[in-house]
Amino acid sequence: MKQPPIIAPSLLSADFAKFGEEAQAVITAGAHWLHFDVMDNHFVPNLSFGAMFCKALRNYGVTAFIDVHLMVDPIGSLITDFAKAGASSITIHLESDQENLTTNLLKIKSLGCKAGLALNPDTDIHQITPWLEHIDMVLVMSVYPGFGGQKFIEHSID
Repeated sequence: MKQPPIIAPSLLSADFAKFGEEAQAVITAGAHWLHFDVMDNHFVPNLSFGAMFCKALRNYGVTAFIDVHLMVDPIGSLITDFAKAGASSITIHLESDQENLTTNLLKIKSLGCKAGLALNPDTDIHQITPWLEHIDMVLVMSVYPGFGGQKFIEHSID
């Protein structure tokens, strides 16, 4: 069964002075989910928001599904922080903290969130096989993690 596309705009492009309004506006316009690109200036060379932004949206009254994409290393405490802040799903990178990948995926699920694995554009999709039983979704990156506004990588569709 083919799943219909899920529209999940990244809040990285939002005007942070109007964060709640902008998040609600994209939901009103037809988005299904809200997507947080969380960067740590370590795993990727950029820095973005923490769990307080997720919590702020929930406090604002946003009830939409919030997908948190952690482009961070180490991952550990951020899973708990975002789950407590109201994340609906948490996606981690196959390429980060591989020693603790299973533990981190199980932690995500134990905190009541859906678990996802993200793959960089050059990572072989078959590398996720050992973790399929622990995940609810796969995020195939169509750009290299760390910066918005990059050119779409066509071979990611394959």
